[in-house]
Amino acid sequence: MDFKKIISSTHNYNFHSHTQFCDGRADMETMARAAVACGMEHYGFSPHSPLIIPSPCNMDASAVDDYLAEVRRISSIDSLSSCRFYASMEIDYINNEWGPANSYFRSLPLDYRIGSVHFIPSQDGEYIDIDGRFERFRTNMEQKFRGDIDYVVETFYRQSMDMVRAGGFDILGHFDKIGQNASAYAPGIEEGSHYRSLVGQLIDMIIERQLTIELNTKARSEHGRFFPGERYLPQLVGAGIDILVNSDAHYPDRICASRDEAFAILDGIYATA
Repeated sequence: MDFKKIISSTHNYNFHSHTQFCDGRADMETMARAAVACGMEHYGFSPHSPLIIPSPCNMDASAVDDYLAEVRRISSIDSLSSCRFYASMEIDYINNEWGPANSYFRSLPLDYRIGSVHFIPSQDGEYIDIDGRFERFRTNMEQKFRGDIDYVVETFYRQSMDMVRAGGFDILGHFDKIGQNASAYAPGIEEGSHYRSLVGQLIDMIIERQLTIELNTKARSEHGRFFPGERYLPQLVGAGIDILVNSDAHYPDRICASRDEAFAILDGIYATA
């Protein structure tokens, strides 16, 4: 995928979305028609990948063929021909045995792969979802992580850096997502030197490897934030990192959510870089 060519020619793209094959709230054709209606020229489906641990939000391996066939079917519909559709997955990095670099994912006919961290091991070795609603996160903090937010943050960033070292993905997904729930649990944690050091180490790896990242707009309207946070964008832009503006849409009416605002912020940074 030549993302650089696409982002230099249009803003009418979205490479991160979810449908009935995982935790999305609409079927693929409904999402595709909504994408066309809002002027998309490039649109990627990226269901949460099959996993080796239980998860109600991830697609089952048995559904992969049906998913790929549905991408092909949608791509053949004449009334949707103004937009190019892509088959992708948002692949969870669990460990070096299961993540974007795994041979299973490399064997699938995907147009690109998003690498993300949603699960980290507890102190007892049980993999726990640290994404999603804060109420569940808070419960897991007390019941699964012994109330140790430093452990959770350190493990999230260590796992993210392990994923970067392993490779196998084309887009790095919402790389500081833990900040949202961590800050709700421990206000001010993102301002601390230790947290900033962990993010800085990951950003250094992103820059060293010249990775393509996303500016994820999903949480802007509800939580007032992007992933990564705006404070990190000048450094990434200055280092020449390709940044895709993705809405991580789970609903058809959120395909374009906060994207115009994200582009305006990026354009302002590019203008002064």
